[in-house]
Amino acid sequence: MKNILITGGAGFIGSHLSWKLINLGFKVTILDNLSPQIHGDNPEKNSFTLKSALKAGAHFIEGTVTNKKDWIKALEGQDAVIHLAAETGTGQSMYEIQKYVDVNIGGTATFLDLLANNEHTIKKIIVASSRAIYGEGKYTCSIHGYVYPKARADADMKKKDFECKCPVCGSALELMATDEDSKIHPTSLYGLTKQAQEEMVLLMGKSLGIPSVAFRYQNVYGPGQSLSNPYTGILSIFSTQIKNNNNLNIFEDGKESRDFVYIDDVVNATVLGLIKEEVNFEVFNVGADEPINVLTVAELLRKNYNSKIEINISGNYRLGDIRHNYADLTKIKKLLDYTPQFPFEQGIQKFCNWVNEQEVQEDKYQDSINEMKLKGLYK
Repeated sequence: MKNILITGGAGFIGSHLSWKLINLGFKVTILDNLSPQIHGDNPEKNSFTLKSALKAGAHFIEGTVTNKKDWIKALEGQDAVIHLAAETGTGQSMYEIQKYVDVNIGGTATFLDLLANNEHTIKKIIVASSRAIYGEGKYTCSIHGYVYPKARADADMKKKDFECKCPVCGSALELMATDEDSKIHPTSLYGLTKQAQEEMVLLMGKSLGIPSVAFRYQNVYGPGQSLSNPYTGILSIFSTQIKNNNNLNIFEDGKESRDFVYIDDVVNATVLGLIKEEVNFEVFNVGADEPINVLTVAELLRKNYNSKIEINISGNYRLGDIRHNYADLTKIKKLLDYTPQFPFEQGIQKFCNWVNEQEVQEDKYQDSINEMKLKGLYK
């Protein structure tokens, strides 16, 4: 395989993948619609990731995965597809339903329909799934063993009771690492569409005889992450707020946690999945092997930017948000020989160094909160 198509390749993960693959001798084509929410109003001039991918030597096609003609053009002569293109905001997905379904599910359906009904040269598919498909992560109850909590009740969170409860007896739980065999029960429309993407690719890959691999990325961060998109990426959102000297409003009690995985680790895992034939039709978590709470993130960012902004724990919350989730990496370590190389404090330092070199972006975060308030999703 020499010719690789990356959908959404002008974005954060795609641009880094382009560099890696081109340095390994692959020829990379990018299909991307240059969404203003991610790339700004003048992406040819201002998009760091687009310019980065082009500098690496990628061939760029401006188009959308919802357009059949764009797919046909982009697929010509390709050996493999890394399908990253998606709408990605968890909160935004709860009211931009049609857009998320059209792009994430509809775009994938258009792709697979072409493979099923047209001549093509595709020999492998990598699909970007998400930790969001799990919803709440894996826990253990002292009475009932492993359990998977349902979405937290609005009534509980109004009382500042944010932790998950055993779905059987209602008792307190201990957080566990979430493995690939854990229950899939997304709490956001975004998570639901990523579940559909993953299952569609693996199902049709087997049916069509095209080896396919799905990666359930955790919270990916690093240089090149959009600093202007207020709907996704807590590190970039907080960074833009801090750079505008705006105080941070921390949801819940600040103890909610995520698995933050550095971009280079994500790229390395994805490339291994592309080139290793023995992992075809497998699903892998890609994470950093540790949960980091949101308050820790905010404090490290403030420290690295040498800022004096205030960090306020507000008790506000968003419906559809999960409490905790971090990845069990047993499977990917065994089958792909993947081990994350960037501890969080090291990765966040590299990210902050990059942010310090960028122009300060307009802080649009409050606009996104106002939208969620109007929809009744922000409390």
